[in-house]
Amino acid sequence: MVNNSYSFTSESVCAGHPDKICDQISDAIVDEVLKQDKYGRVAVETLVTRNRVVIAGEVSAKANADYGKVARNQIKRLGYVDGILNFSFNSPVEIYIHTQSPDIARGVNMKGAGDQGMMFGYACNESKELMPLPIVLAHRLTMRLDEVREEKLLPYLRPDGKSQVTIEYKNGKPYRVTSVILAAPHQESVPLTQVKHDLYKKVVMPVLKKFGFRINEKDFVVNGTGVWHISGPASDTGVTGRKIIVDTYGGYAKVGGGCFSGKDPTKVDRSGAYAARYIAKNIVAHKLADKAEVNLAYFIGAKKPVMQEIETFGTGRASKKTLQDFAAKLIDTSVEGILEGLNLRRPIYLPTAVYGHFGRNEFPWEKVI
Repeated sequence: MVNNSYSFTSESVCAGHPDKICDQISDAIVDEVLKQDKYGRVAVETLVTRNRVVIAGEVSAKANADYGKVARNQIKRLGYVDGILNFSFNSPVEIYIHTQSPDIARGVNMKGAGDQGMMFGYACNESKELMPLPIVLAHRLTMRLDEVREEKLLPYLRPDGKSQVTIEYKNGKPYRVTSVILAAPHQESVPLTQVKHDLYKKVVMPVLKKFGFRINEKDFVVNGTGVWHISGPASDTGVTGRKIIVDTYGGYAKVGGGCFSGKDPTKVDRSGAYAARYIAKNIVAHKLADKAEVNLAYFIGAKKPVMQEIETFGTGRASKKTLQDFAAKLIDTSVEGILEGLNLRRPIYLPTAVYGHFGRNEFPWEKVI
C-alpha cells in the first residue's frame, strides 16, 4: 500500500527579530524615498548588532530622507526602548549611502531590469489565502505573539520571537497540526511554565481554532533550551534579506535568487516575484489549476523576461496555451508593464517587511480579478 501521508514544516519570525528589524528599516527607507520621488531608486541594506545600526547602499532620487531618523522610528516602534537589551532607538546609527552605479542606471533608464535573476510565484488551494497552510499558520502565530506583547496582554514578553509549525498531510491535503514551537523572550522573573501556559491559551489555541485545528499543550514547545531572556540584535546580529523563505512560501515552493526588502520596484527580484505570484494566484483563484508556479527570469537592462513558464503539477484544467493567454491578459511582464500594472511606484513596502509578502489582500499583487 502506498503511504500518502507526509509532514511539512514552516517557520515565521516576529517583527522584532533582528533580521526583520533590518528589513523594516530598509523598506521604511524605500517608502520615504518613494513618498518624495516615485521614480527614486533604492538599494539599501541594514545591519543591527549590539548597540549599533549600520545602513549602507545606493539611493538615487530627488529626495531628502533622514535615514537615521527613519531607522530610530522603526526601532522604537518595534519596542526596543529598554537599555537592558543593549540595543534601542538610542543606539548609534552609521550611514554609508551613495548614488546608484551609472552602469546599472543605464539599463533602468531604458525601462529595463535593474539586475539579472530568476523569480518564482506560487499559489495553491489549501487555504483561503491561496498559500501553503504551514506558512500561513506560522505567520498568524507570530502576528498574535506580537499582538499579545504590544497590547500588554502578556506584558512580560520582550520584542523578538519565532514560530514553527508542522502539518501532517494526507492525500495531498492538510490533515492535522502535529507540533507548534514558539520562541518568546521574556522577563527573568516569570517562570517558563507560566510563559508556556499563557502562550498556549492566548496565542496557539486562538490561532489554530480559526483554521479548524487544535494541539495538546504537551505537543507545544516554548524556548527549546528552556531559557530566553535577552533578545534582539545584542544576542543575534541581523541583516536585511536573510529571511527569504519566511518572506515567500515557507520552503513549500521555489524562491528566486534575491531578497525583496530595501529595493525599489525597478529591481525585478522584488517586482518580478510579485508579478509571478499575481499570475499564479489568479490561475488558482479562477480554478484553472489547484496549484500553480510561475517562473520568470531577466538580465540587467532587459525590458522583457527571457523566461516565462507556468507549472501546474498535474492539477491544471486548461491547456498550456490557455494558461499563457490568461497570464498575458492579466499583466504585461515587461519591467515597465509590472510597475504600471501593479502600480508599484508608491510607498507600500514597509508592511511587506514582516509576516510575509504574500497571502494578505492589502497588496496589489494579491488582488484577484
